[in-house]
Amino acid sequence: MGGYLGKILRVNLSKSKITTEEFKEEVQKKYLGGSGLAAKILYDELKPGIDPLGPENKLVFATGPLTGTRVPSSGRHLIAAKSPLTGIWGEATSGGFWGAELKFAGFDAIVVEGKSEKPIYLWIKNGEAELKDAGKIWGKNVYQTEDIIRESLGDSKIIVSSIGPAGEKLVKIACIMNDKDRAAGRCGLGAVMGSKKLKAIAVRGTQEIPVEDPEKLNENAKKFREALKANFMVEGVTNQGTNSATASLNMMGTLPTQYYREGVFDQADKIDGNALQQITTKRFACYGCPVACGRGHVEVKTGPYAGTAGAGPEYETVAAFGSLCMNSELGSIVKAGIICNQLGIDTISAGNIVAFAMECYEKGILTDKETEGLKLNWGNHEALVKLVEKMGMKEGIGETLSEGVRNASKKLGKGSEKFAMHVKGLETPLHEPKGYKGLGLGYATSNRGACHLRPAPQLVEMLAMARPELGFDKVAGAYDVEGKGYVIKGLQDFKTTVDSLVLCSFIYDLYAYLPNESAEMVTAATGYEMEVGELVKIGERIFNLKRLFNVREGVSRKDDTLPKRFLEEKTTKGPTAGQTVELEPMLNEYYAARGWDDNGIPTKKKLSELGL
Repeated sequence: MGGYLGKILRVNLSKSKITTEEFKEEVQKKYLGGSGLAAKILYDELKPGIDPLGPENKLVFATGPLTGTRVPSSGRHLIAAKSPLTGIWGEATSGGFWGAELKFAGFDAIVVEGKSEKPIYLWIKNGEAELKDAGKIWGKNVYQTEDIIRESLGDSKIIVSSIGPAGEKLVKIACIMNDKDRAAGRCGLGAVMGSKKLKAIAVRGTQEIPVEDPEKLNENAKKFREALKANFMVEGVTNQGTNSATASLNMMGTLPTQYYREGVFDQADKIDGNALQQITTKRFACYGCPVACGRGHVEVKTGPYAGTAGAGPEYETVAAFGSLCMNSELGSIVKAGIICNQLGIDTISAGNIVAFAMECYEKGILTDKETEGLKLNWGNHEALVKLVEKMGMKEGIGETLSEGVRNASKKLGKGSEKFAMHVKGLETPLHEPKGYKGLGLGYATSNRGACHLRPAPQLVEMLAMARPELGFDKVAGAYDVEGKGYVIKGLQDFKTTVDSLVLCSFIYDLYAYLPNESAEMVTAATGYEMEVGELVKIGERIFNLKRLFNVREGVSRKDDTLPKRFLEEKTTKGPTAGQTVELEPMLNEYYAARGWDDNGIPTKKKLSELGL
């Protein structure tokens, strides 16, 4: 099939052995690539109950059939493994240029297994791969690691994916960084990489990616770009980045504030997209992206953090270190974000953990003794920055907190478990589900734990959109409960397809999903006639396979739930005042829509229907 190189690189670190295997066409047709390929490999090859930080775990880096082509946003890649943070299915995607470069270097995916005796890194160039000593870069931060590798290999165009000190120290919220500031952030996959003593994967390639119908693919890609340019939301995102969402979410009462107690932050204007735009000096666009939502470089000019400069924070980072912690000092948010990128930790989890610690401090569960004098009052930006550093380096109270809120709350006790905000061990993203009831159902049922990207129903819920091609033809508004099971099922299936192609979830959310355009581009690239229904069915197959992975690890209905703060505690401000998430009726409808039994287990009939 076009769009693929047909090669998977397998690296056994225990044996220092590198082999190449065929990426078979039958697997391409059933699973596409990216998330689907990773699910197929990990389900087939991992035994249930293994230690995520042991040599038995495997780390999959995967691209899709559109990666590196003329299709907009086609530079992304997906990384998956059993998560050390949650103990179940773990995956994360990242933008930038690394994914496209891996394809140019001759491979669709990499499977890393075993554990090296000493620090090493993997060097791939035009179909060739070798393991190289990483002793001199072990202990270096992400920025230093990339610079040293490029200099030592004598090529400034090399693209590097690496871990920082957090991954080396097995911090369970460690992420894998590429292009210095792009992050495969969620699920603690940086710790898996660190457990294998793998510091980095450097790639360089000049190969062309074969596609079945180049002319048709370019035509479809052009239509896609024009549709993006015509969308009313794109201009704001280009100008202000993803942080353009802050003001509107605050207005709708869905900006998580004071660790999800409220959805309105009265100082949001100090940290919103307009405020960030004032200090932005350069935008960043991932491979082939016409939107350029990244804040490539910002410079803090006034206040206690004057002189701080580097990559600007995304919305999730701003809300996590901002409204969630009652912090309106934008400079500290920039500083905390840069620290996370350098040390290699997930900003969503990190901000959640800081807010959790602040509530523990407020309630007397954490005292000055445990924090070693760090006063974790709400809004204390200096303490926030220091705590982020401590978590990334696993120092003092940071060692306990770096285990994630579920594990930290178990250790701290004293009732902290009641307000630890997570689903299946993964900290909740920065979107208040009381304002979009379906999002709450999506959090509860996502395979990796609390996840706003799969399904990302916010726009569909706000506009009460029906999408019959995705399996829901009834209109269901943001505060409606009935019908949400079908909405979330349909969106999860399609977004799983997006992650298997591997394209940018954000662009698809902006344009309220583009299933027909996706089908046309996949057909032009691969030569395999792909209707929308087939794409959605592939996504459903992959979603169910991940669910089976989790079922083997003990996941069932008892785990498809939400923190009590979402289910029982009512906010008092803004449009969401008085709202809670009515999960149970949505969950019943969702299981019926999925063809699962009442305990959330896929039925034999459903698995047979999906070819599983």
